[in-house]
Amino acid sequence: MTDTASETGLPELAISPENVCFIAIKAREYDAKDEPSETDPASNPADDRMYSVLEDHPDDPVRQEIAAAIAGLSEDEQIDLVALAWLGRGDGDITDWEDLRKAAAEARTGRTWRYLLGLPLLSDYLEEGLTAFGLSCSDMERRHL
Repeated sequence: MTDTASETGLPELAISPENVCFIAIKAREYDAKDEPSETDPASNPADDRMYSVLEDHPDDPVRQEIAAAIAGLSEDEQIDLVALAWLGRGDGDITDWEDLRKAAAEARTGRTWRYLLGLPLLSDYLEEGLTAFGLSCSDMERRHL
């Protein structure tokens, strides 16, 4: 257990807050996407005022970046990420952390990124989950925005 975890009495996270925040920030970008509304597939993006970057396409670079980031995590980190989302969603509180982790491990199918991207408020859930640990993404957001 890290010094911080033992000092606060909170459970230790297998995933770093920086990784959680990166995924939360990217999820917020992804959530802002809208359904494709391409009326003329042969049109020039510049003529369309580049609206296509705000649309959700299967080859969306933000989606691919999130998928790669989550797929690159260890199994324990992915379990923590799902458990954090559930914690932030209100499926339990910090005292239920071990139960949430256990449920996340049992539900694991190897498609963690796909499951998480299906949660419409993923960025909010992850940030709320971190808040339960006394952590925040605000400092990281300021450094990267």
